[in-house]
Amino acid sequence: MALAETEYAPSQVGSPAAFWTSRVFIYAALIFWAFICLFPIYWTVTTSMKVAVDVTQGHLVPFVDFMPDWKGWRSLGLSPDTIFQTSTVRDEFVKRFMNSVVCSISASALAIIIGSLAAYGLTRFRYQFLWMKNEDISFFFLSQLILPPVVLALPFLVLYKEVGLLDTRIGLILLYTLMVLPIAIWIMRDQFNSIPVELEEAALVDGLSIWGAFFRIVLPIALPGMVAAFILALVLCWNEYFFAALLTSADAKTLPVMVASQTGSQGINWWAMAALATAAITPLALIGILLERYLIKGMTAGAVK
Repeated sequence: MALAETEYAPSQVGSPAAFWTSRVFIYAALIFWAFICLFPIYWTVTTSMKVAVDVTQGHLVPFVDFMPDWKGWRSLGLSPDTIFQTSTVRDEFVKRFMNSVVCSISASALAIIIGSLAAYGLTRFRYQFLWMKNEDISFFFLSQLILPPVVLALPFLVLYKEVGLLDTRIGLILLYTLMVLPIAIWIMRDQFNSIPVELEEAALVDGLSIWGAFFRIVLPIALPGMVAAFILALVLCWNEYFFAALLTSADAKTLPVMVASQTGSQGINWWAMAALATAAITPLALIGILLERYLIKGMTAGAVK
């Protein structure tokens, strides 16, 4: 049986010239936008390999405008010629890096656990607290993001001083969890709303408990959303500066505080700051690349029913 050829009207397909013109325009716009997004990273990486003269004169292209140098990395004890030598600055960097890793991962994981449970309850059960119902409670959580951090500065400073949490990792973890919890609840709420309730009802009929249906049926389906929420929370915690500078002094300082402290009597050490910024950006970039498919699935889940 011969297959009939499908004919399209010229108005549907358009001329080849118009087609290629539109494609060229689209790709040109995408390339331009990628350049805008990636140029700050390129600037930071190249600045970490410049000397003072190259920084002030704005040289951009390595081996053309300037010869790369390890000055920024050498000032941190992270250059190839100093990496195996004793360096107090490198020890300080490693300490701040580990503080950021521990605080960010712990706070993000805790926020995802609490946020997933809260979001599941808001999507599967009906609540009423005074005049607030499920939708009002969900909006209340999201509205906490509107509150400026400076409003909480003095209360948290006094509270942490009284309970002994100043300059501690635990103090930052609890505060970061509170900071990213609304985002985790909101993302996971959309995730659970996109999962048909009939799947859990069938699991209950088969003998599973509510917790069994949650862990064995719902969570595996919502995993991409959980990864997306975790990455977003991790980025926010990793880059947080205000509370890290306010509530820490020596032991629990994080990388953003160390990056901002690269100033001296002669001004800002741009090469050292750029090297620190590059070291701080690299872990997040690797996480984004490795977990890209989960991030895309999680952020688009629920968009199409």
